[in-house]
Amino acid sequence: MGTKEFQCGGHESALLDCSSASERNTCSPGTAVSLTCSEPDEVRLVGGESRCAGTLEVKHQGEWRPVDGHYSLWTLKAAGVLCRELDCGSAVSVGKREEPSHRFMWGISPACAQSGSALRECAGSGASLYTLNLTCSDSVRLLGGTGLCSGRLEVRSDPSNPSWSSVCEADFDQQDAQVVCRQLGCGAPSVLQGALYGEGEAPMGTKEFQCGGHESALLDCSSASERNTCSPGTAVSLTCKEPDEVRLVGGESRCAGTLELKHQEEWRPVGYYHNTLWTLKTAGVACRDLDCGSAVSVGERKESSKRPGWWISPDCVESGSALRECARAIPSSNFVTLTCSGSSSSQ
Repeated sequence: MGTKEFQCGGHESALLDCSSASERNTCSPGTAVSLTCSEPDEVRLVGGESRCAGTLEVKHQGEWRPVDGHYSLWTLKAAGVLCRELDCGSAVSVGKREEPSHRFMWGISPACAQSGSALRECAGSGASLYTLNLTCSDSVRLLGGTGLCSGRLEVRSDPSNPSWSSVCEADFDQQDAQVVCRQLGCGAPSVLQGALYGEGEAPMGTKEFQCGGHESALLDCSSASERNTCSPGTAVSLTCKEPDEVRLVGGESRCAGTLELKHQEEWRPVGYYHNTLWTLKTAGVACRDLDCGSAVSVGERKESSKRPGWWISPDCVESGSALRECARAIPSSNFVTLTCSGSSSSQ
């Protein structure tokens, strides 16, 4: 614990460039300095309709470059890390856009980013034709729920103000909930209740929103005067229906066949990959979404050539996430087939 006392002005490039006083021989126990610096990541979305939509770019090694979207490894669940980094709520859609020619980009591993590492620690350089495009929910978010479509509602009423506020139950109705669910890319609201997902730490001062239900975003609605306080237990929690559209095709009933998912406005079969085993537990989520009971059997169907498909991580689904949160686009020639217990009664 013997060290010099440094006397820096704050502008120096290195600590040893600072002047120093006489060496201190001892320090009291528990007074050794610990330090946390903010991560130097700089990230932005460009070319979209707002600062929370567009092509993802990261500044790394002093250079702004787009993020490579070629392998479509970013699921909605993983992209939530990027939206949080941007302070833009939660992920609504993630996809790729083709460029006219190859250009240098940063390749970023979703698994690395989800592990809590800074984006710059996960970035590698390479050339690609495809950029990663992302749309975040911007001014609304749901926290503490079971997925992207449930949780405690928080709103950022002023785009220039980075702080988020909870919403008082008395200031929020079913029409307001319809707008929020739509903005989040979710289905219709199913549960609207105070403190279902906890109180949270955000301040309870927020505007009373007056939506007609048809608006695209909550901040498009008119609003009344701001309420400064709410009673304990009245912070709005909201559950929207999952917008997953799933179907089974080519089987003997609507509850048997090849599994297809409508995601990002496109129907595709779900790929079967031998390194990611589909169990009856995973398949049971799809059967429940189809209102077809439980899973009886799951298998694969092979085709002669590859075509666009959705890859869905079984681990992601079994963690409680919706199918669409765990999907990414990958071509395949092997596809998941499924039989649910409701097959015989769904002819």
